Amino acid sequence: MPKRKICVVVTARPSYSRIKSALKAIQEHPELELQLVIAGSALLDRYGNAVDFIEKDGFTIAAKVFMVLEGENPTTMAKTTGIGVMELTNVFYNLQPDAVVTIADRFETIATSIAAAYQNIPLVHIQGGEVTGSIDEKVRHANTKLSDLHLVSSDDARARVIKLGENPEKVINTGCPSIDLVKEICAEETLNFDPIEKYGGVGEELNWKDGYAVVMQHPVTTEYQKSREHITETLEAINKLNYPVFWFWPNVDAGSDGTSNGIRTFREMVKPKSIHFFKNMEPLDFLRLLKHSSALIGNSSAGIRECSYLGLPVVNIGNRQNRRLRGKNVRDVSPQRDEIYDAMKEVINYNKFPVSKIYGNGEAGKKIAEILASSELSFSKTINY
Repeated sequence: MPKRKICVVVTARPSYSRIKSALKAIQEHPELELQLVIAGSALLDRYGNAVDFIEKDGFTIAAKVFMVLEGENPTTMAKTTGIGVMELTNVFYNLQPDAVVTIADRFETIATSIAAAYQNIPLVHIQGGEVTGSIDEKVRHANTKLSDLHLVSSDDARARVIKLGENPEKVINTGCPSIDLVKEICAEETLNFDPIEKYGGVGEELNWKDGYAVVMQHPVTTEYQKSREHITETLEAINKLNYPVFWFWPNVDAGSDGTSNGIRTFREMVKPKSIHFFKNMEPLDFLRLLKHSSALIGNSSAGIRECSYLGLPVVNIGNRQNRRLRGKNVRDVSPQRDEIYDAMKEVINYNKFPVSKIYGNGEAGKKIAEILASSELSFSKTINY
């Protein structure tokens, strides 16, 4: 009996860590064949070129889709999505998968869903049903309505997808695959690599072994005009704290030019002594860096998701993660330097919080592979209205 061909589309750097354990489980499953497609900003060097890490991890890439249009504003987001629909349509036509997997809520993911659904290819959506404070929520729910099978990360998300009218039998809480990676490194008592020595980056040599924080702040797509203003507020607060910080470059969302320009300008004019900047890290190394840090600052979903299992204190800035299910480790603040500074000053002295399993217990990848192998994958679906 031929293997079931599962085409997974990764469109951005963070999406790889969100799906890595499932990719491995699909690749190793005797009844499945993995067709891995890398697209969007995951192919671009300025956003960390995730392809290098993906190939190093032993995955074969079936196709690459270059679709990102320069500009990082709402117009280029829309055009990038349009290019993605056209290019991914050709990829799916050539690969002839039995099912296509789309991940979460990034703006490019709707291109995957349209290209699959319009060609009557069963579509599987991972991490549907969650809410956020940006355009991502609309994209996530649109992906849900185009999908035939929903593998969600929490009971809260499952209930929401069912309320959207989907068949409860087709909505399964597997937990989040990113928690699988967190569980893998949880027993490690010390950071087993030097971040600057291994990844280079830009900035000062830090005395990080006595304690450090991690910053990851992306633009808010619904407030993209304020991106430079928002990042400057965080930079000022971090600089005032004068505590060692490893800072990661923003993603490709609308407003990332403002975020990037704000960082470059501050770096040139102020020359902060306590900040070192990175483009990217291997997923497990990034989680190791988080685990042994004092806190995560910014607005990344890693603060909501992975850090809940790590019990790591998080200063969550602004509206990007608004209304998302979160653990007790998260402290929400507005994008104002004084508020950010006060919160950081407190959390870097916190002890870790208890482990929270609101996003799963670290077995999601295997569950996803088993479901993909055993479920009836059909384009036609029953919707309960």
